[in-house]
Amino acid sequence: MNANSASPAAVSEPQVLAARLRLRAALLKRIRAWLAAFIIGLVLSGLTAFPLPWEVSILAGTLRWPFLAGLARSSGLTGWIDLVLSALLENQARFPFLAYGTDWLAFAHLVIASAFVGPWRDPVRNRFVIEWAMLACAGVFPLALICGPLRGIPLGWRLIDCCFGALGVLPLLLVRRDILRLEALESQAQ
Repeated sequence: MNANSASPAAVSEPQVLAARLRLRAALLKRIRAWLAAFIIGLVLSGLTAFPLPWEVSILAGTLRWPFLAGLARSSGLTGWIDLVLSALLENQARFPFLAYGTDWLAFAHLVIASAFVGPWRDPVRNRFVIEWAMLACAGVFPLALICGPLRGIPLGWRLIDCCFGALGVLPLLLVRRDILRLEALESQAQ
């Protein structure tokens, strides 16, 4: 073996650079895929806050389908949804201004979704948005478990609300993990 030949285990600088670029691209792709899913979820959640009476009337009708009716009735879900629909329709007829509150709720979801444009563009610099959103997901639990009983919300429904916080934080944890990897990769390159 002569002095000019490289050992088989040696990796050239261009190969290391190419591997880092591939890893960076893969991390960005995964971060953006999870962010896209999260943004779409927020937008859909926001948009569904506008037509509540129409949506709840569809749900009430669906719960009366033969294969769902027995379970929905015995679990109390039919009674609860009927009560919610009745309240929405009465508010719509007598107090339409109350729907303005859910309009703002919808708008807030859309604004929050737009906050994720920052992490989409520069995940490392905007990691705080992800961490803020993780805190917001954690805040779902005390809100649902403290305010829910005060508003007469059944326990099952409060637990469903808690699932939004639990399920919402999962993609955010994955995004944060990948942002930390991306940050470490970028600091190695310097």
